[in-house]
Amino acid sequence: MNTNAFALRHIGPRADDQNKMLTTIGVDSLDQLIYETVPNDIRLKKDLDLDQPMTEHEYLLHIHELSKKNKAYTTYIGLGYHPTILPAVIQRNILENPGWYTAYTPYQAEIAQGRLEALLNFQTMVIDLTGMEIANASLLDESTAAAEAMSLLFAVRERDQKKAGINKFFVSENILPQTLSLLKTRSNPIGIELVVGKEEEFNFSEEFFGAILQYPGKDGQITDIKSFISKANSNRIKVAVAADILSLVKLEAPGKFGADVVLGTTQRFGIPMGYGGPHAAYFATKEAYKRDLPGRIIGVTKDANGNRALRMALQTREQHIKRDRATSNICTAQVLLAVMASMYAVYHGPKGLKHIANKVHNKTVTLANALEKLGYKQVNSSYFDTLQIKTKAKKIKKVATEKKVNFYYPDKKTVTISINETTSIRDINYLISVFAKAADKKTITISAIEAFNNIEETIQRQSDFLTNAIFNSHHSETELMRYIKLLERKDLSLNHSMISLGSCTMKLNAASEMLPLSIFKWANIHPFVPAKQAKGYLTVIKKLEDQLTEITGFAATSLQPNSGAQGEFAGLMVIKAYHESRKDHHRNICLIPSSAHGTNPASAVMAGMKVVVTKSTAEGNIDVDDLREKAELHKDNLACLMVTYPSTHGVYESAIKEITQIIHDNGGQVYMDGANMNAQVGLTNPGNIGADVCHLNLHKTFAIPHGGGGPGVGPICVAKQLVPFLPGNPVIKTGGKKAITAISAAPFGSALACLISYGYIKMLGAEGLTESTKIAILNANYIKQRLQGSFDTLYSGERGRAAHEMIVDCRPFKANGIEVTDIAKRLMDYGFHAPTVSFPVAGTLMIEPTESESKAEIDRFCDALISIKTEIDSVSKEDDNNVLKNAPHTLDMITADEWVFPYSRETAAFPLDYVRENKFWPSVRRVDDAYGDRNLVCSCTPIEAYMEA
Repeated sequence: MNTNAFALRHIGPRADDQNKMLTTIGVDSLDQLIYETVPNDIRLKKDLDLDQPMTEHEYLLHIHELSKKNKAYTTYIGLGYHPTILPAVIQRNILENPGWYTAYTPYQAEIAQGRLEALLNFQTMVIDLTGMEIANASLLDESTAAAEAMSLLFAVRERDQKKAGINKFFVSENILPQTLSLLKTRSNPIGIELVVGKEEEFNFSEEFFGAILQYPGKDGQITDIKSFISKANSNRIKVAVAADILSLVKLEAPGKFGADVVLGTTQRFGIPMGYGGPHAAYFATKEAYKRDLPGRIIGVTKDANGNRALRMALQTREQHIKRDRATSNICTAQVLLAVMASMYAVYHGPKGLKHIANKVHNKTVTLANALEKLGYKQVNSSYFDTLQIKTKAKKIKKVATEKKVNFYYPDKKTVTISINETTSIRDINYLISVFAKAADKKTITISAIEAFNNIEETIQRQSDFLTNAIFNSHHSETELMRYIKLLERKDLSLNHSMISLGSCTMKLNAASEMLPLSIFKWANIHPFVPAKQAKGYLTVIKKLEDQLTEITGFAATSLQPNSGAQGEFAGLMVIKAYHESRKDHHRNICLIPSSAHGTNPASAVMAGMKVVVTKSTAEGNIDVDDLREKAELHKDNLACLMVTYPSTHGVYESAIKEITQIIHDNGGQVYMDGANMNAQVGLTNPGNIGADVCHLNLHKTFAIPHGGGGPGVGPICVAKQLVPFLPGNPVIKTGGKKAITAISAAPFGSALACLISYGYIKMLGAEGLTESTKIAILNANYIKQRLQGSFDTLYSGERGRAAHEMIVDCRPFKANGIEVTDIAKRLMDYGFHAPTVSFPVAGTLMIEPTESESKAEIDRFCDALISIKTEIDSVSKEDDNNVLKNAPHTLDMITADEWVFPYSRETAAFPLDYVRENKFWPSVRRVDDAYGDRNLVCSCTPIEAYMEA
């Protein structure tokens, strides 16, 4: 046994276990199972052409060597990205801790109270600093947040504005360039007309519904947003402000001036630049707009005992319910990074943040004064951290490059310098020497930082922030370490037990894949540095793109989309650009099967397409006759089909090639949702089945951790005809020859996280990747067989096999008074996170074990479900005081002096022997979602202030 082989460590079942599982299923070999599962006509005829797999040790040496190709110059580029200091206590206890990074989106609130509290802290931090009434739990990056703000303001136009077709949106020319590019991408499909101009020249015409300002501007100048917002408000124009979050420590909150939305990035709060991401954006608005607020909101409610509990609020907004009526795509969060940013605020507190912000500002002022003494003209009259120098940029750039310093050069006569948290007095003196040399003058040496405020008095911060106790209690490392651990213990993650979520693929996130994230030369590269300084990154990016292109059977890949939701949108926008290049502007019909992911219709609407739903058969397959009928009906306007393969019902549809051909015959392109690529890699691929574009969820198939609901990466892979339209970036050249405008802020999206997938593929190689797919199918079919007799599988393939996931039907248990939610909550008592609940079919569980789980763990999971089935059989509809309806059971319940339930404490807490070995205690009883939505509270205000009388 080659114990150095990564595949041996990644794949759960041992060889002997695999044989036992195959016997249980009733097949002679793994190859026979695959033959009975995957239609033969879509199987690949040759192995994947990938490099030989590396051992973990070889890979870590390799990635260290590659990191040396990145040149970590001292960087003052700004434009929304800054060097930061990540407190080691946060790095070690959150970023490098599987208890945090392997957690899933907190849909099961009772076993996610720790993450939910950290996100509530994040929302409170954002509300306080922005002066707004409500905030969400993070978005993907500042630019996508700005696009969401534009969409929200468009949606909440006054009735007469909608009736009059008011569609103009003013964009300050001082907006970040990547944000402007993304606003262009997102505005056109939904009928918004952008008007870019100077704030001081804007006429506040009634033709405009909204505006967006940068605060401070991209060049560092702080404009009079107070007057602008006042005039806009009086003219019924709603205003979004993209604000630097650290500057808000010194600048008055835009909410105090009447802003309607405040947004930005929290990257400055200790998050490494990572060549562009991942970072958590923030988004805050007025409570009146809460139903249009994008993304997720964490709200306060109470549990079955009336105790304070947290959960994701307003869940009826989500895409699998609203579908094509959704206001945005909910899969747009960066939870792990939001948690880290919130802990940065907890650790430093308001006094610490003031110290950091003052230090940054004072060093900026000190530098400005020194440069003026050298004869340079600094033109910003009011600034926080960024200076705008009018000079011969070429001369400065030559000296700066020699001295390994990066500035931003917006034109030939301008240099901007953005000071940051890491900048020292020594750095200031070094910067002065750069400009002195360029001017052929003797340098000036600074011995002390000048304490001078260069922010206009009318916009200086007067309001308090972070007054809640949580931000004033954990300032020593000991205290913060214990607080982080306190929250971690409330969350069930992969380091505790299997998370069998269908369509979410919660596989192993190997330590060897994660370690490089902390390497300095990977973590601290600005996304807009010259290509020569990012050769390590560009090597990894090119190789990963090639790997994914090979795996999908396509022609090219773009890593820019920084979530699966962005990947969906990007794929559709590329299809749209392709049609328009052929003068087919009218093609706007998107066919979507009824079984599709709920995010699909939302993405199609965002791309300006009209959704036409096609039927499914009783077996869960696409109704080919209905699809053909609708494709032919709309052939003149057909843009595309969005299809998931294997289907969301967990079946390899044998008619998939016929389906893709129907679309092509009627002038459309085929978009394949890559959520289920874990059942394709090495066995088949999207190109082989006739798709034209797919997005991949690197946080599913390719091992990036879910991080509690983000980060994710959603690259798109495309066929030859779509290559020219891959997305570009306004600062760094990337994408195709006819590139669409930006999809995400950074040119290569969340590049730091892409290291994980690069390592996953490098260490598994072609054989390991294919074996992983086969074992994922084995594990799923083993569960299906073990549950037979207790649970019915809703859909199967033509030979009775499941793909890598299956749907089990819980609807018959309604006869006993038991709902699928009761089973989900009872699983917590057995130490498991529930599978996907009521999606894509209400009243069911969708189970996906992944290849990483061992036979022993799968058996424990099956034993739990079978035991729960026995419990269901013993209860009746008339008796709702039972072990399922009361689940989950907390430690407080079990240890209470009084026990009022008709079953034993042992039955409640330790239903099977294995539970005793590693008991996980839910920290609250079942949460009351309805109460929380009726009494929406999204910050750290004590729950007592909101309890009903």
